[in-house]
Amino acid sequence: MQTIAELLAQELGASPVHVQNVIDLLDQGNTIPFIARYRKELHGSMDDTALRKLEDRLNYLRNLEQRRQEVKSAIEGQEKLTPELAEAIDHARTLAEVEDLYRPYKQKRRTRATVAREKGLAPLAELLLAQRRDCPDPMQAAQGFIDPEKGVETAADALQGANDIVAELLSDDAAIRKTLRELLRRQGRLRSLATGEEDSVYRLYYDFEQPLPKLAGHQILAINRGEKEGFLSVTVLLERETGLTALRRAVVRPGSAAMEFIKSACEDAYDRLIYPSLEREARSDLTERACEGAIQTFALNLKPLLMQPPVKGHVTMGLDPGYAHGCKVAVIDATGKVLDTTVVYPTYGQRQKQEAIARLGAMIQRHHVEHIAIGNGTASRETEQMAVELIHTLGGGVSYMMVSEAGASVYSASKLAAEEFPEYDVNLRSAVSIARRMQDPLAELVKIDPKAIGVGQYQHDMPQKRLDETLGGVVEDCVNAVGVDVNTASASLLGRVAGLNGTTAKNIVKYREENGAFTTRRQLLKVPKVGPKAFQQCAGFLRVPESRNVLDHTGVHPESYPAAEQLLTLCGYTAADVGAAAMSQLPQKVRAIGEENTARQIGVGVPTLQDVVQELVKPGRDVRDDLPAPILRTDVLDIKDLRPGMELTGTVRNVVDFGVFVDIGVHQDGLVHISQICDRFIKHPSQAVAVGDVVKVVVLEVDEKKHRISLSMRQAAGKK
Repeated sequence: MQTIAELLAQELGASPVHVQNVIDLLDQGNTIPFIARYRKELHGSMDDTALRKLEDRLNYLRNLEQRRQEVKSAIEGQEKLTPELAEAIDHARTLAEVEDLYRPYKQKRRTRATVAREKGLAPLAELLLAQRRDCPDPMQAAQGFIDPEKGVETAADALQGANDIVAELLSDDAAIRKTLRELLRRQGRLRSLATGEEDSVYRLYYDFEQPLPKLAGHQILAINRGEKEGFLSVTVLLERETGLTALRRAVVRPGSAAMEFIKSACEDAYDRLIYPSLEREARSDLTERACEGAIQTFALNLKPLLMQPPVKGHVTMGLDPGYAHGCKVAVIDATGKVLDTTVVYPTYGQRQKQEAIARLGAMIQRHHVEHIAIGNGTASRETEQMAVELIHTLGGGVSYMMVSEAGASVYSASKLAAEEFPEYDVNLRSAVSIARRMQDPLAELVKIDPKAIGVGQYQHDMPQKRLDETLGGVVEDCVNAVGVDVNTASASLLGRVAGLNGTTAKNIVKYREENGAFTTRRQLLKVPKVGPKAFQQCAGFLRVPESRNVLDHTGVHPESYPAAEQLLTLCGYTAADVGAAAMSQLPQKVRAIGEENTARQIGVGVPTLQDVVQELVKPGRDVRDDLPAPILRTDVLDIKDLRPGMELTGTVRNVVDFGVFVDIGVHQDGLVHISQICDRFIKHPSQAVAVGDVVKVVVLEVDEKKHRISLSMRQAAGKK
């Protein structure tokens, strides 16, 4: 049999040696970010996504192996484990196949077959099911099993009991279930019908039928929700005769006197036991597939959202729009420190709007505000119009950006926000959060449950444990890809660093409050509960700008410091040159010596050498700086201003199965259907575009009443 490492290597198209190395590293307690960044030689430079997929499959295969052993032990305990059955269990590739093989040996609740066995009818059932040539006529065979004391009054009673036993045996047959399961997967159809005449968002599915293989994830989830809310009735269909033919082909032996009896038992087994079970299983499999797809879409959207380029180094004003409670305002400095707060009421009337403009204008001039971040929730349209008037009144010099405020209210009312801003009202905290989201989206969004950030489909219908694991992995990968300043990061941000958790993150914050800023990476070992293993995992991702050792400012891991120092000497540099203009020649010098030769001389692998070179040339480089800058606006469009054929620049806000939503500056996001994304065929929009991408679009259609805007990226590309 193949080992788990060999199976994974085959599935992932990777080297068995690399896969086994990753398994060993995971078993030793290493984190995915650490393995991805600092153990490239051992795994052939797989990225974090591939490593997480490997970890998921490893867990599944180990659970499968554990279940195999449990099932074999249970059957052996009944003294029914044969070598053939043991081999079949060992070769089962899925948990469903293992459960099919275990099904005949499971403790069952009392069934019709159980009652028939108690009446002594099992030998009759076995005789008829064997369908031997010399088998007597079923009615004749049943005569010998009449026993009024056991409740078998007639031959017909005996045959009914035998039928119940045969039907259960067929239903428990692993090969039969596997054949019919595959048939249902290939030829089955999902049908949904309206349960009444009431109109709803599920009207598309009031008379809907689709082959199972062609069902899209969003359709499955919408139908499930419609069924749960009572608007839809749902069934899985398979031509009955097709299923029965497959079952009879596996069981019936032509020419036997018991043939008609067995055919009848097949129908009973199929209608009463097998098909209802397979239908439930199919619905479960469809839901699992759809949920996994939706979780991956969510993760796909979350990563670029977290990795949006920060608008650093500017005094920023955050506006949290609202009607009843007014528009909450917070001004923060370039480091995120709160300078000023207030509340204005621009939606109360023209006079109050002009007062708001005057007050905000004075705050902007007093604190030298350069950017305004506006939350995109309730009253954001009016607030955006006020901001444009404000910018015009000031004569320019200030720009604004609409910022997603998803989860801001959840954060504002949280214990974390209360600890961070005990002196501010809940509403003002959300204005601070909105301003900080513009300055550094990642640092602010890590404070919020990833599910509340709102870039997915049906996230509240997902298996929450699986969703949390996946999204937590995305956040962890983003934080570690960017790196964290150990002296300014919040406990929330530190808690996402590889090797750290909520407790050690708080301990780091407490340590620097009591002892002042960290001056070396090694100092982290003095923090309670940060032992050698935790230090090994987290050190490379934590930056210490206050350190005298320039390598502490970089992503070079402490274990590679000697190699980095040897590299500098080998190429004629000193530590003082790191990050200077002269260091730009380092890659050429390494190539001149030869990468493999250089790596051998300093005692590391080529991938580590390449990473060290990159860090020495640009110490503390922020990977987000290479991404397209966010669009900052000074004027506003109205949906009434849009006309078909108009070309605009927008920012992708969400990617779903059927298309992408693009912010084009009119408060209402426009939809680019998947067919309008590009000229080539794509299975999913994510193959062509990601959240945060700045794209050119052409307006196709505008429906003001329904607030719908249809856009095309294909036509925009064609205009170039």
